[in-house]
Amino acid sequence: MDDGLAPVLTAAPVRGLIDEPISIKGHLLPRDCPVTVCAQMHSEQGDLWEAFAHYKTNADGTVNLTTDHSVGGSYLGCEPMGLFWGLQPAPGGREGLRLRKKNMETPLVVRVSLLEGHVSSRDSQSTELAAVTTERWYMAPGVQRIAIRQNGVIGTLFMPPGPGPFPAMLDLWGMGGGLIEYRSALLASRGYASLSLAYIGHKELPSPRNRMNVSDSYFNSAFHLLQDHHQVCADRVGIIGLSFGVYLALRTATQPSVMVCVSMSSVNKCFYISMHVTFCTDDKKLTCPIMYIVGEDDLSSSSIENANLMEETLKAAGKSQLFTRLSYPGAGHLIEPPYTPNSRASLWSVKPKKLITLWGGHLAAHAAAQEDAWKKMLDFMECNLRR
Repeated sequence: MDDGLAPVLTAAPVRGLIDEPISIKGHLLPRDCPVTVCAQMHSEQGDLWEAFAHYKTNADGTVNLTTDHSVGGSYLGCEPMGLFWGLQPAPGGREGLRLRKKNMETPLVVRVSLLEGHVSSRDSQSTELAAVTTERWYMAPGVQRIAIRQNGVIGTLFMPPGPGPFPAMLDLWGMGGGLIEYRSALLASRGYASLSLAYIGHKELPSPRNRMNVSDSYFNSAFHLLQDHHQVCADRVGIIGLSFGVYLALRTATQPSVMVCVSMSSVNKCFYISMHVTFCTDDKKLTCPIMYIVGEDDLSSSSIENANLMEETLKAAGKSQLFTRLSYPGAGHLIEPPYTPNSRASLWSVKPKKLITLWGGHLAAHAAAQEDAWKKMLDFMECNLRR
């Protein structure tokens, strides 16, 4: 080590949004020696997630994750954010875990450590050379989180800093249920008012919780509630849906300014009818730009077939120009904000019987898809909602 000084590990920025890259560097290390960089994080449920990568220090006694190549561990090659998207449940942990942040007012805290030699994970036998703790936020400073309980609508509205008015997105998730807020919080951090909507599996919705007991009017009410908000541009409101949320978005009898569809649920007769009504009939004739994001390793639904059907329906209606498809080899069903870990499979239910759902996606390919899709989605929204 240079001049007897202790090794140093830095992260820049130490605090940042979940979709911001972090530069991680080690300094004052032995030259041309094997080291392991390890990331560890506890979820809100207390489960340990970790990732690690093997490097060889440079001739100047440094290691730089932005430019250097991992030769083993959770990922290979030059992957500046591999320690974050590569996080997986630690060995011996609970089965079927999926990382989903619930409290938007606290960060994900990731401790990154630099270990001597090439080790398979962080254990008591490892010699720690240096460490740094990072905070990963979904909610930027100044973003407002507002609980919505109005006209029967159950949701959470996230409002960017400032007086507005802002373009806005209605955020619809899949049939996993509950009130999922993190994508809306991040959209608000990027300047869009966003309403995350609960429609199944929430204690304040009509019973039973495992069944959808709201009608199409519920989603229309939510859209208009967002549209009528005094800090929202009424003519710049879009919809983003994941999985079954895409189907619901297509059924909503509104005219959004833009629609983002991620991993649509399986094709069936009802879906085909919805597509026809949405794009072709006189009572609706949707005319907004549509971005469809598909993972080609989706094991949960027929995403590619659904994309094909949507494209064909738009072509038949003379609206091909509205359709943008992003298709990613090796990506699974759950294409989410970047630098977050993917679960290829996770626990869906425990009762009446244990059920594991397959989502698909290979870690590196899925991570690349999430990074690319998020950037292009924000560009798409910028182009169509900030005219």
